[in-house]
Amino acid sequence: MDRSKSPGLVYGGQGRKAEKSVQEAQERESDLEMEEHAMKCLEGITERLQKEKRLELESRGSEETFLLGKRLGEAAVPGEVYTLVGNLGAGKTVFTQGFAAGLGVTEPVNSPTFTIVQIYEEGRMPFYHFDVYRIGDVEEMEEIGSQDCFYGEGVSMVEWANLIREILPPHYTRVTIERDPEKGFDYRKILFEKI
Repeated sequence: MDRSKSPGLVYGGQGRKAEKSVQEAQERESDLEMEEHAMKCLEGITERLQKEKRLELESRGSEETFLLGKRLGEAAVPGEVYTLVGNLGAGKTVFTQGFAAGLGVTEPVNSPTFTIVQIYEEGRMPFYHFDVYRIGDVEEMEEIGSQDCFYGEGVSMVEWANLIREILPPHYTRVTIERDPEKGFDYRKILFEKI
């Protein structure tokens, strides 16, 4: 008797294959839900920010934080400056990785803590990623050409920008990422403010 063809029975590796297929389908569905949530949150974000000047969104995990960054990167235009504020581990680098992906950057994006700035030129415009956590003096920013980046043909993302507030352009978008342990380990509140 050929057991592999018996209705309702699964033999050998077939059960594991079916389990894996169900798990993969659930993961794809979960990914689609996250993408839809991010798209809904960021629908018309640039227009809403221009009008409201302040926008608060929620992220339920690093994947959504990445997608929110990606959607904002897709809408970014040359000359814009975004600042990132948040405690260590809040998700600033994940958000920035998504933003870079939205610009078309495919190389790995990491926080340039020791180099102060990392320049990515492979996307649809130059992307200047600053991490000023270790900056000793604002003059260091001038020495590395921050003003050329802020007012150039690309887009700038500045982590820990509150440390160099006095040299930021008069207009920028501040992104604040906050954790709320009461809402879960992966929960983040992301506040966008047009300054």
